Amino acid sequence: MDLPRIFTIRESNHRIHNPFTAAKLAALGESLRLAPGTRALDLASGSGEMLCTWARDHGITGTGVDISTVFTRQAQARAAELGVSDRVEFVHGDAAGYIAAEPVDLASCVGATWIGDGVAGTAELLDRSLRPGGLMLIGEPYWRRMPPDEETAKACHANALTDYLELPELIGQFQGLGYDVVEMMLADQDSWDRYTAAQWLSMRRWLDQNPDGELAPEVRKALDTEPAGYPRYLREHLGWGVFALIKR
Repeated sequence: MDLPRIFTIRESNHRIHNPFTAAKLAALGESLRLAPGTRALDLASGSGEMLCTWARDHGITGTGVDISTVFTRQAQARAAELGVSDRVEFVHGDAAGYIAAEPVDLASCVGATWIGDGVAGTAELLDRSLRPGGLMLIGEPYWRRMPPDEETAKACHANALTDYLELPELIGQFQGLGYDVVEMMLADQDSWDRYTAAQWLSMRRWLDQNPDGELAPEVRKALDTEPAGYPRYLREHLGWGVFALIKR
């Protein structure tokens, strides 16, 4: 059980596996008014930057669960680096279906709603670990500009135009599920650049070191197509944000 290796090649130099900069992640933590001792569960926690930095900056505690062995090791190393290993732990495992042993104050899935087959299922999954009145965080793409056709949608990593909603409709979906949207933090084009363009250098460095590797043709194709395709499609059309929810 692990993440396909192409993802860890692409994002080998990332601490944050979504289009947030460190400044945006810190601003989100500040906006949530986290009290020391807040207990958190982060599903699909990646390299653990959110839990680790919020443990350092706000005194929270918590558990992260991720399917990637590479990212889980990086999260554990980051916790040690920041001196918060006594407050946060990282578990290698499938986040889909993971329920906390005891209710938590904050339950999050930031950018991986496939673990619940979409927003509704992920909200239901997180709610099973959340205490009444607790805070839920969901990170999700949305259409910044509606693509003109299915080809453009697929170039933005969607299977179809209907995979994502526009921002007002996404917020309406959260409300329709019975939640108040109490805060949000949105990626901008600059933070998308830092997330996406940084992958190109990581892939090129890997390709230089592994010219005959099994994944070399796939990495080569990505380097040939993505630098031009990104500003033409994804940068213009796809948004991304983290939404804070409290159940009504």
